[in-house]
Amino acid sequence: MNPRLLTFSTTTALIGLSLCAFSVAAQTKWDLPAAYATSSFHSENLVQFASDVDKATAGKLKIAVHANASLFKANEIKRAVQGGQAQIGEILLANFENENPIYGADGVPFLASSYAEAKKLAAAQKPTLDKLLAAQGMKLLYTVAWPPQGIFINKEISSVAEMRGLKWRAYSPATAKIAELIGAQPVTIQAAELSQSLATGVINSYMSSGATGYDTKTYESIKYFYDTQAWLPKNAVIVNKKAFDALDPASQTGLLKAAAEAETRGWKVSQEKNDWYAKALAEKGMKIVKPSPKLLADLKQVGSIMLADWQKKAGPDGVELLANFNKK
Repeated sequence: MNPRLLTFSTTTALIGLSLCAFSVAAQTKWDLPAAYATSSFHSENLVQFASDVDKATAGKLKIAVHANASLFKANEIKRAVQGGQAQIGEILLANFENENPIYGADGVPFLASSYAEAKKLAAAQKPTLDKLLAAQGMKLLYTVAWPPQGIFINKEISSVAEMRGLKWRAYSPATAKIAELIGAQPVTIQAAELSQSLATGVINSYMSSGATGYDTKTYESIKYFYDTQAWLPKNAVIVNKKAFDALDPASQTGLLKAAAEAETRGWKVSQEKNDWYAKALAEKGMKIVKPSPKLLADLKQVGSIMLADWQKKAGPDGVELLANFNKK
């Protein structure tokens, strides 16, 4: 073979390999652990978000969504993102109230019990959340509320007194506190373990949204849902700051754009599906019950105790948050 031709062929091959290597290096892959079922509207929103990021960054940033606690358990996701084990993740803010009370603002019963109030609370909460996460090397991308929380229980109740002794699922400090105040027995159960815990009798009651009740097939074990509309906890998508800063400016812009769209879409879907979940649960044989005035008054008293307790723990940040929330 002609030596010059050999040299040209070798050079061409090396250039091709270099271009291929550059292409691989230019593409960034992130893992996004999430705690909820693949069928959850939150998880579906995450998948759409990942697809939008792919398009917005022209394929430079690809995000793999790992739903149903398949990569990390719910209470492990925040630490995984902080430590860089996952570049991005979805957490339930109220899970981390013991770390800082501000995380649990949307878990206080009856502080914000409608979508309009929940959006106001999210806006009031965001400045302090941004500071807290930044201090831990993370950045908040967006939040989406769950539908309003109600009581799943296997008997008719008309007052809190009738809830004493229940085996009560606690998924956050706030839900554990409710158990303490109503005389129930709290059992820590994450969403991915809920169906089995109900089926085996580990728990026989809990407070959550119609979305959780439907996604976990709670209707197979529980027959009553009391629509108390007590609070609307939020899921938050957070990103490791170093991973974010390592992106090129165009990819950062694309990611933030997709996040803003996911937030708008997520809140809209949450509100739209709230009534759908109630109908779907009823179709599965569950009774959707409006709480009695006595039960509602009892629960609001629990909420007042918890708000006072939260204010003490939250200090000046809590005062500022509530002042901003209460502004007209």
